[in-house]
Amino acid sequence: MREPLGDSAAPENEHAGRLLEGMARAVAAKGYGDATIADIVREAGVSRRTFYEHFTTKAECLVALYETASLKVLDVLRKAIDARQDWDAQLEEALAAYFAAMAANPDLLRTLFIEILGLGPEGLAARRRVNQQIAEFILFVANSPSAGRKRKLSPQMAVAVVGGINELVLTYIERDRVSALQELVEPASELVRAAVLSPVPD
Repeated sequence: MREPLGDSAAPENEHAGRLLEGMARAVAAKGYGDATIADIVREAGVSRRTFYEHFTTKAECLVALYETASLKVLDVLRKAIDARQDWDAQLEEALAAYFAAMAANPDLLRTLFIEILGLGPEGLAARRRVNQQIAEFILFVANSPSAGRKRKLSPQMAVAVVGGINELVLTYIERDRVSALQELVEPASELVRAAVLSPVPD
């Protein structure tokens, strides 16, 4: 399994970072329901005591993994924006980088999109927090002068765009086609353009 978090854990949080890696590996191997704290600490190479110094429950550790990994992918999206290019090129390159980052680790992607919802309200709340940050990024890009809109994209439409892209990704996960996520660049671009460039009344 590829390293899901890379350099996201700061040196002073080394143990927390290792626990997130351990959670990712344990869930990939067994699924969240069957993975135990013993599995997590074994994969992380730390003690059970270290686990409880950072997390109260297994669910809290999964939420931390979800938020850390999701926001790292969002950072890839942000860094892919090149203001020197026209808006369409920025959009397609950013989405290509976004899907490539997700496709790089299929096991973790399934955890982030499917296992997190098994936590119930806690998982749903974490998913909404991450989706809101992605929606805010879309608002920033969509409402830039280069997008050519006469009025600003609404926060509600930005959330709708995020939901649409998530559904496209989920379809590919369910069909075991994560390696082909780049195929979603075109439809996802069309979705963003439909929201951003649609005619607005005077």
